[in-house]
Amino acid sequence: MNTRSAAAQGRGQAQRAANSTAVEVGARAGFGARGVIYVLVGALALQIALSGGGGKQADRGGAIAEIAEKPFGKIVLWLLGIALVGMALWRLSEALFGSAGPDGDKPTKRAMAGGRFVFYCFVAYSVLSFAAGDSDSGSGSSDERSQDVTAMALGWPGGQWIVAIGGAGVAGAGIWIAVRAIMRKYHKHLKMAEMSKKVRRAVDFTGVFGGSARGAVFATAGGFAIAAAISHDPDQTKGMDDTLRSFTDTPVGPWLLVIIALGLVAFGVFSWFNARYRKV
Repeated sequence: MNTRSAAAQGRGQAQRAANSTAVEVGARAGFGARGVIYVLVGALALQIALSGGGGKQADRGGAIAEIAEKPFGKIVLWLLGIALVGMALWRLSEALFGSAGPDGDKPTKRAMAGGRFVFYCFVAYSVLSFAAGDSDSGSGSSDERSQDVTAMALGWPGGQWIVAIGGAGVAGAGIWIAVRAIMRKYHKHLKMAEMSKKVRRAVDFTGVFGGSARGAVFATAGGFAIAAAISHDPDQTKGMDDTLRSFTDTPVGPWLLVIIALGLVAFGVFSWFNARYRKV
């Protein structure tokens, strides 16, 4: 067998591994885990809107801490962390071999999958580290982390521009997420033909409402990062918790946060629909 044939055979074996049942199971478990985290973040945000939250954080760290406090919480965290590893491996397979669908082999799609792989690696690591006993991992404040990163970036040459561009990128991503949700772009990624009429209505409600709320949170967080760059003040940057709390400062008071919180819960439910109907 020549070198070219051996390389082709190796690529074929790798692609078959990427399309294996194990990768599919990991992807679906990952969507389920993502759903749990978003439902909990939305529930914590709702507590903040209605009663002040009692010092709890409405972000991934707050959700992890909330799970850990419950009976068998550490076991649940281990399961969530392993599921998120499955999600990361699926995103890696998409980056290497392309995703499902006619445009899944585009370089932009692969690059986005690579970015998501890195993100889910970080999330899985933080959850598993906390489950293993590192209480400083995963459950830390997203606000403090955001301010620390911003302060470090502002100290670099051209730091204001770096922070501003990063904030604009996050804000743009939020708008992109919301617009795609409203346009129901997720349809092409789901097995819509397998759904009953009732399920399709539920998918569209949670997909549009949840995606719009998630996009609004990202866009607002990006706006705060831009403000931090303009004022050269890292304290202007807000993580997810403070970004959500900022919605209570609007003229409608806490009711806007109630809507956003319910939207995040809806996105968690939408993630569960993805666990069942996503084309993997």
